[in-house]
This record gives sequence, structure tokens and C-alpha cells, in this order.
Amino acid sequence: MDFPEYSHCQLCPRQCGADRAAGKFGFCGEGAELHIAAIEAHFGEEPPLVGKEGSGTVFLTGCSCGCFFCQNYQLSTEHVGEFLNLSEATRRILALAEKGVRNINFVTPDHYWPHLRAILKELRAADCWLPVVWNSSGYSTIQTLAEALDNGVDIFLPDYKYATAELAKECMGREDYPEIAFEDIKFLVDRAGFLRPFDETGDMPASRGVLVRHLVLPGEVQNSIQILDNLYNEFGPRLPVSVMRQFRPMPQCFARGRFTRVVSDEEYQQVMDHVMELGFQRIFLQPDAGDENFVPDFRHQGEAFKGNAIAQGREF
Repeated sequence: MDFPEYSHCQLCPRQCGADRAAGKFGFCGEGAELHIAAIEAHFGEEPPLVGKEGSGTVFLTGCSCGCFFCQNYQLSTEHVGEFLNLSEATRRILALAEKGVRNINFVTPDHYWPHLRAILKELRAADCWLPVVWNSSGYSTIQTLAEALDNGVDIFLPDYKYATAELAKECMGREDYPEIAFEDIKFLVDRAGFLRPFDETGDMPASRGVLVRHLVLPGEVQNSIQILDNLYNEFGPRLPVSVMRQFRPMPQCFARGRFTRVVSDEEYQQVMDHVMELGFQRIFLQPDAGDENFVPDFRHQGEAFKGNAIAQGREF
């Protein structure tokens, strides 16, 4: 199947215009063939998305954000994965759904939206009505998000990474991230509302709405505080927010001499204190620095996360 959107690609805010249909690569590093690194039940998401069943994640290769410290750098810069046609990708996703996962979770979806739109149509035709998750960097065009909403995406997990143009430019080479990410969140909340149901225990699966994620970076407490202020001032205390501490230095961090350590207890405590001072009511915190077993290795064929195997009582 041919998709005209790939001929002059405008799918992400970089608007690179690459003719991916003719074999050129966009900024995302991908052409017009569907490139997927993993399709598996994942247990490293927030409780309402995971429960005991896991989230049915589809990790798409490539990324339009391109942060140098990305935990998924094997996808965003090394382009690990396999090329699948639509029928095979749909078959594997349906097989995953039949195992009882809570949702279908597309990770870094923007640059492959035409393919995903077609897959969603096939899933519904096959009577698969699991909630569909848009799990993104927060750097999307309003047009792509509107189409996702209109074509069956139910849950949105946008990152909100950078509060300042300076930090965004340093990390991903673009100064427009803060404005675009914030406008995206406002659009999504207006259209889809807050994540619901919001159940901290994970007993009740989420079915609709927006959960905003923010990763605390080492040495950048003020960035996190400004992010939280922006969210609170716009949306109030009931906005669901996940404030993550799982940062670990990746190879490019050491190459650049930037973000070469984890977030300290003191840094994360400052951020948590600010969360409490503001009065957020629906918040996921990560005071234990996360689980190293959920740092992915997408070269591990068929099983990218050791933590998933542990959660299911299997050997990795």
C-alpha cells in the first residue's frame, strides 16, 4: 500500500519534506517501509496502562525528536528493527492482543502515522477494540494528533521534556519544542480530557484521555519545576502527571560530557516537594530511580526488556 504523505513528509513539526516514498530518509531516519523493533507485552508503564496483563507495545524504529540522551537510542539513532508489511504487522499485533494485554501502545508513532492509521482500521475490522495508546515525545503536529483522535486513538501519553528553548536546542537541535509540546497537550486535553479511570493501583484499566509525562534530568531541577508550574497553571491540580526519575546516561551523554550521571536523591526530592506544594492530585512519582531491568536492549530478539520477563515469571 502506498501512502502519499511520505512523498513530501510533513508528519512531524520538523517538516523536513523528505521524499520517503522515493527511498529518501526523513529527519527521523526512516523511509516509507514500516520499521518495527519490538511488539510485546510491556510492564514498565504506569499502573493503569499495565495492571497484571501488560501494555501491548509496538516500538517503532526512528524518531522525529532525536534527543541525544534517549534511552531508546537503539531505535532513534541506530535504527534497530525489522521491516514488516501491513498484513504481517497487523497479524503480530492481533496475536499480542489475543494474549490479553490491556491496550495497543504505539511508541514514537508520528513518523509512521499513515501505516498506523491503516493498521487501526484492520484491527477494528478484526473486532479488536482494545484502547489504543499514542506514546510520544510530545513533539507532534496538531494535524497528526487530530487525525489520530479521529481514527481511533484513545489514550495519549505525551512527554513534556523541556521548558526552555535553550535546553531544547541543546538536547534535540530545535528551539520550538516547548511551545509545540505545550500546545499539543492543550489540544489533546481539550479533545480527549484527562486520563480515565485514574487508578493508582492498576486494578482498573485506563480507557481514554491524557497522561503527561516528564523525565527529570540530572542538574536540571529548575527545568522540571518550570514544567510543573506550566502544567498546573494551565490545567490545575487534577491533570494526571507522571514525574519520572529513570534517567540513565546513554553513550552520547559520555561522548558530549553532558548528563553523565543519574538524578540524585536531593534533586528528585526537590521536584517531589514542588509537586506537593502545587497540590497535584493525580500523580505518579518514581523516588526509587526506576528499575534497570526496563532499560531496553532491542537487539535481544523478541524480548527487549528483562523486566517484562521478570514480571511474567519467565527467564530472559
